[in-house]
Amino acid sequence: MRFFKNLFYKPLSTQLTVTSSSGFHLRPVARFTSLAKSFSCDITASLHSKSVDAKKVNALLSLSLEKNDTFTLTTQGKEAQKALTALHALFATLMHDDVEVTTLTKEHTHYKGETLGGDIITKGVAIAPASAYRVETLQHENTLTFKDAIEKTIKNLEETYNAQKESSNADIYLAQNALLSALADKCDTLEALEAVVAEESSKLQDTKLSAKITDYQDILQQVKTALGLEVKVIFPKHDFILLANDLLPSEIALLSDTQVQGVILKETSINSHTAILLRASGIPSLIADTSGVPLNADIILDSFSGAVVLRPSSQDIQTAKDLQNKHKKDKAYSAAKRFESAQTTQGKFIKVYANVADVPSAKLAKEEGAEGIGLLRSEFLFTEQRPSLEVQTNAYREIFSFFDDVTVRTLDVGGDKALPYIRLPKEANPFLGVRGVRLFQTHPDILSEQLHAIFLAASKKSIKIMFPMVSTVKEFVYAKQFALDVASKHQLSIDNILFGMMIEVPSTLFTLAEFDAVVDFYSVGTNDLTQYLFAIERTHPTLSIDTRSPILFKTLAHIVNAVTKPVSICGELASDTKAIPELVNLGFTTLSVTPKGIAQTKEIIRHV
Repeated sequence: MRFFKNLFYKPLSTQLTVTSSSGFHLRPVARFTSLAKSFSCDITASLHSKSVDAKKVNALLSLSLEKNDTFTLTTQGKEAQKALTALHALFATLMHDDVEVTTLTKEHTHYKGETLGGDIITKGVAIAPASAYRVETLQHENTLTFKDAIEKTIKNLEETYNAQKESSNADIYLAQNALLSALADKCDTLEALEAVVAEESSKLQDTKLSAKITDYQDILQQVKTALGLEVKVIFPKHDFILLANDLLPSEIALLSDTQVQGVILKETSINSHTAILLRASGIPSLIADTSGVPLNADIILDSFSGAVVLRPSSQDIQTAKDLQNKHKKDKAYSAAKRFESAQTTQGKFIKVYANVADVPSAKLAKEEGAEGIGLLRSEFLFTEQRPSLEVQTNAYREIFSFFDDVTVRTLDVGGDKALPYIRLPKEANPFLGVRGVRLFQTHPDILSEQLHAIFLAASKKSIKIMFPMVSTVKEFVYAKQFALDVASKHQLSIDNILFGMMIEVPSTLFTLAEFDAVVDFYSVGTNDLTQYLFAIERTHPTLSIDTRSPILFKTLAHIVNAVTKPVSICGELASDTKAIPELVNLGFTTLSVTPKGIAQTKEIIRHV
């Protein structure tokens, strides 16, 4: 009936291009379809001559959308325009946030024994007997119906997701939940589910999304287990290096209770959920052809050099042990010193702060030794629903409690970041349109509420507020006066608040003397500054930028020499191990990096 009602509405469409090197895979697809379901209209995605329901995870996955693929998103019905706008915005965000997993650089280590090469999943060294993946099937008493088993599995996935919300890998379980829910709508028996899984898996075979087949197999296995048909993996009781064609994502957790020293997989990819979870576990892992690996005999897995030594000599064993010990000592040394300040060989102290995106990452930053927050991305509060004043205030207050020095960036959307409830005009080039500080003009109510929340959360604590995408002195002055007016309206004293700006628009480079008279501090956003300097969008599917270009370093030198107020770097360049020495030598005294990069950044600084 709804279909016929929607026919009375004119269909609307837009073209979307996949820019992520991982393709439009399960996790972003799950978020996309979840939002699509919230609209009262028909939504389809089309590629070539194939059109699918964009509200169904498995249907959208069947298009096998890879990097550079352009598909058509069509909406038709009562909320067609609203859906098209929101989904277009979400897709841009998903593509921007889907970080590419790069192939790790291999280090050279000489071994005398026969070696087998592979791709690195997780770096490390393991020495142990090789053991093949083995399972046994156990049939337990079952009292559940198929429907009950589906509901139990969905509940288990929800509980796993909630238990790991603070982990960056939690979305895997959310995505599997969405996938199972979509498949369950088409099945009323286990046999039907097996058939659907086989059919959907076949559509992904020989595509860049083929690694997602393990997610189909995983949720099928979890449903079988709920029905009493357990497939139990058999692990040795002693140290071992596991050999397998692939592992199900749910099986990675089982490894933590074993004596596993390393994992070699034959058929996965560095982008698979299995590989993501292996990296999170820290288990040394490789992707390699395991067919020639001798079983039940000691082998060396050296994932620094991307090699498996099949029949190691005693000298090879000693070489691997030395490398293993060095890795452990380096890691332990950096970790032990993560709370110590970073001082160069010349006695210059460099502050190492953290870029955080939410409460969990702020906690992690504290645990990893951050001296403060150099960039709090406030966008985490602004998801598909607009946050209330209370929600914002509570979140800011909790984050502020961790550090004495916190810099909050006001809401930065537009360009490649958008929200469904912030209506922006359709722009030919949104990166050069309404975004960042320009929202003070277009959406004053949202910015007013955000500033109010920050002021309330700060109380008497000294907090820095930073405006993004400032291009003129006039823009900064307007934004600061806007903030002062908000404080005055609510009768709040903000003598404890400092106001600064991001340097990321090239026009500011020529007016730094004028800015110096009105700002309290600066932070260089090297990501956007680089893309604007070279006029190349950082998510562009074919063009790329040299992130260590001499031009960029000349620009940074100009900034340091032209300003008198404190200046830091919060872009990705600050955590680039090869760039850190040059940044320090240029005169930057504060670097803000990801929480996990703090210990390493400090250690590099100590050798500058």
